[in-house]
Amino acid sequence: MGKLIESTFISLDGVMSEPQRWGPPYWDDEHAGYSRDLLFASDALLLGRKTYEGFSQAWPSRSGDEFTDRINGMPKFVASRTLTEPIWNSSVIGENLVDEVTELKAGKNLLKYGTGELSQTLFENNLTDEYHFWLFPVIAGSGQRLFEGLDLTHLKLADTTRFNSGIVVLKYVPK
Repeated sequence: MGKLIESTFISLDGVMSEPQRWGPPYWDDEHAGYSRDLLFASDALLLGRKTYEGFSQAWPSRSGDEFTDRINGMPKFVASRTLTEPIWNSSVIGENLVDEVTELKAGKNLLKYGTGELSQTLFENNLTDEYHFWLFPVIAGSGQRLFEGLDLTHLKLADTTRFNSGIVVLKYVPK
């Protein structure tokens, strides 16, 4: 049985949107190494439509290092009700999201980037096995909050990783 890992950047004030605005000063070799380990332990990516659209604009034009080659070459499953013709080595998961993700997890380790409507659906259906919350030492001030609108839920801290940049990755599992 595979597992689904969600990897999400968040600011100290709980903002997860637009990490490209507040995250780059903290991205370094430690950050890259942890990201690499997550990616290479995965068989495929699971992405929401918005994250997929952003990634598919940026990544296919890059090449030359093992991380980029891995992310471009691996299968991608995109949760969307509107996307009809995916590019970039991708397949669309549509109306039967819960069943399809359950089936994918039966044989693959999935890595999910970004947080939004897809994350909430996965969370509500107990499909996420691990959360890697990258807590950045920055106050974003405004933006979409992590898991906005969900009911009270308890998680279990499984591990922590601290980087010299001040980022702390908090690894949680369902309780």
